Amino acid sequence: MPTDPNAITWEWARTSPDHHWPEPIRIGITIFLKSTPTTWVNRARETRATNIFELGGNVYAFDSTTIDLCLSVFWWAKFRRRKGGIKVHTLYDVETQIPAFFHITEASVHDSKAMKEIPYESGSYYIFDRAYNNFKMLYKTHQIGAYFVIRAKTNLQYKTIKWKRRLPRNMLSDLTIKLTGFYPKQYYPGALRLVKYWDEQQEREFVFLTNATHISALQVANLYKNRWQVELFFKWLKQHLKIKKFWGTTENAVRIQVYAAICTYCLVAIVQHDMKLDRSTYEVLQILSISLTDKTNLRELFSKTKFQYDKERKDLNGPNLFNF
Repeated sequence: MPTDPNAITWEWARTSPDHHWPEPIRIGITIFLKSTPTTWVNRARETRATNIFELGGNVYAFDSTTIDLCLSVFWWAKFRRRKGGIKVHTLYDVETQIPAFFHITEASVHDSKAMKEIPYESGSYYIFDRAYNNFKMLYKTHQIGAYFVIRAKTNLQYKTIKWKRRLPRNMLSDLTIKLTGFYPKQYYPGALRLVKYWDEQQEREFVFLTNATHISALQVANLYKNRWQVELFFKWLKQHLKIKKFWGTTENAVRIQVYAAICTYCLVAIVQHDMKLDRSTYEVLQILSISLTDKTNLRELFSKTKFQYDKERKDLNGPNLFNF
């Protein structure tokens, strides 16, 4: 199977042994086969373009989600001795709430290994969790002219060069540091900014590393605070697009279904934004999926269709991604 999703064509999918897809994912497959995932991602991002943070660059959160698979069935997806799985590494545009880039690997691949696949942009901001403390890649990000905010590990070794005395509320320290660990100081020879922040809601301290010296310490903390949105994206995708259940067992089938799910997500985002719908994302998805052959005008279709309360359809504790 082509590793690049844009290389997957209708002819390839038609001749694939896994091309007989059931009704529940037909909407995503149809969209996927008529264009590439990148096409829909770019269109969704352009449609929902906004400048919430006003930092002069895009704001991305990078993380991965693991999808467990039965190793005896999905023999190619090796994870542990008796367990299979894949990881979907996703670069999530926080402002548009659209996945700008995604990379699928075996679940055994460490998160930090996927950092080299990110299409970095000069002037943009990249938010990482502690699993991505790869100083070699962080320094390359710095050299490109991009900015990062990453949660530091507890065993970080460093020396303080200078510090700020006057700090806003809940800001414990704002330091300029240099790494002193044997390998870290070789991989990242330049200075870094270390910000310590006290979260009142969780009653815990957070320590961040960043190369963005031109923004305030509160902005650094606020950027990391918005990393949770990529987690909501993963939760929504698994709950409502059923990518935890696969209709084929080959690598081809799994990749196509994941790409189709992301295309469907982008379509829902475009429709919900353009039509300014007062409906949950799940309702929009369901109305579209049951009305594929309906010639009714979309606005009329959404206004006349009614859903009764259903725990599966309307989870009050579930994520509402597009109300940011």
